[in-house]
Amino acid sequence: MPKEVFVGLAGQIFLLPLLTAALIYLIKPQASIALGMILVASCPGGNLSNFMTHHAKGNTALSVTLTTLATTLAIIFTPINFYLWGNLLPETSALMQEIDMPLAGIMFNVFLLITFPLSIGLFVSHRYPAWAQKAKKPMKYFSLLFFLLFVILALAANFTYFLQYIHVVFFIVLLHNALAFAGGYSLASLFKIDKANKRAITLEVGLQNSGLGLILIFNFFNGLGGMAIITAFWGIWHILSGYALAQFWSRR
Repeated sequence: MPKEVFVGLAGQIFLLPLLTAALIYLIKPQASIALGMILVASCPGGNLSNFMTHHAKGNTALSVTLTTLATTLAIIFTPINFYLWGNLLPETSALMQEIDMPLAGIMFNVFLLITFPLSIGLFVSHRYPAWAQKAKKPMKYFSLLFFLLFVILALAANFTYFLQYIHVVFFIVLLHNALAFAGGYSLASLFKIDKANKRAITLEVGLQNSGLGLILIFNFFNGLGGMAIITAFWGIWHILSGYALAQFWSRR
């Protein structure tokens, strides 16, 4: 299904950052919050989208394919999108210059965070398939707990900032996430993609790997308050919104 794969990747890699830039231009949030929105939009789809797609009676195989390809391509497109839109938008360009993170540096760091561990995982599953199969279920729980712990730490480290800006961040994340779902659904509809594949593409575009975003923020942006809060709250909200959408579709 080359058309469905192309549309799904285009939704994640090109459409979502573009919609994010348009939203930032319209609502003009604080610079660090805007930069967090760009980083979330630049991250690949999260693994939860596979479970959500299955629950929504979408094409799970397409969802897994898109997650795998988007994660692999993230070494190129996550740094490029973040660097491009972060420097293009007047709301964030000054902060980008202050951070002074070169494109090559971001690409190398994404390689360490995605490509390197992914390669180790593929090697282990190939050489020791029986052990990998046994470890699959515990690792799912471990990764989810690790992600939730990371979100809690992000909120705790910026708790004062969180209380001060929660009323702003709450509505921005809701609007941003809704825009992501709507963008994915509209793009799939534009290309006349059938129902099961449309559901997979919508959930792939709407559910981002915010865990990657948090790791980047804490390791390379000194846990910048606005970025951490927007990304951490995204990590909580997209689980709730994604499950609600999947539950709605599962009944249709």
